[in-house]
Amino acid sequence: MTDVRHEQPVVTFTGLDHAALAARTRRWGWLHYARYRQASEGPFLVTALMLAIGNPILYLAAMGLGLGSIVQADVSGVSYLHFVAPGLLVATVATTGAQFGTWPIFGGFKWIRNYLAAQATPLEPGQMAQGETLAIGVRLFVQAAIFWVIGLAFGAWPGGWSLLAIPIATVAALAMFTPLMAYSATLEEEGLHFNFVQRLIIMPMFLFAGTFFPLESMPIYLQWVGWVSPMWHGTQLARMASFGLAVPPWLVGVHVVFLLACIVGGQVWAHRTFTRRLVR
Repeated sequence: MTDVRHEQPVVTFTGLDHAALAARTRRWGWLHYARYRQASEGPFLVTALMLAIGNPILYLAAMGLGLGSIVQADVSGVSYLHFVAPGLLVATVATTGAQFGTWPIFGGFKWIRNYLAAQATPLEPGQMAQGETLAIGVRLFVQAAIFWVIGLAFGAWPGGWSLLAIPIATVAALAMFTPLMAYSATLEEEGLHFNFVQRLIIMPMFLFAGTFFPLESMPIYLQWVGWVSPMWHGTQLARMASFGLAVPPWLVGVHVVFLLACIVGGQVWAHRTFTRRLVR
């Protein structure tokens, strides 16, 4: 009697066996996690669009047109609307980036535990942090683009180079997001940490980082708030692109280096804090 042996079939996923799938995940895990992160925002898409559309309308109407009608003199050589619009764009998107870097990251460890679930796969903790940055970066870019388009209806942009304010605002927002993401990954309990972040870091930056008036018009002992704020560095670059704000070349380099240093430094720190939190 012939002994017929039935070999067990190899379970495959999208045509790959387990080893190949794990290898691909280890290589492209950051991209897979970014896609998951974007998909998880699907139920909140309508709310996100309403905020992305409503905020620029309110800000530009109140500050650009309302306050702008009172400010008769030019500011930095342009109308107040042209002056404040790049600052509002950067500040709005950067504030959103800061918000994404706090409670959503903390919740991924504490309540939703999606990071712990992902840790059961070949994904590395650092890839999760990279995926978060990519997914949120795309979200912030779209928000900045919507703000810019709405600004057209208000006559907020004097020239086509103002389009560069979109990627500039995205970079400034990521400079807020990545350090806060790294910090949030260190927290075991919610406490009042994020209340302090909102009131003592984000809000002062929004109010005193040159969004509504030139930073040099403030007393010297308050100007440091702008110097350490990604909002101010991004706003200055956005104003250069929008209406040609005069900025010395060396200071342009400072703005760019500061923003990139915040992103790279925050990403490296996030890699370490995610790893420390998940690999125990």
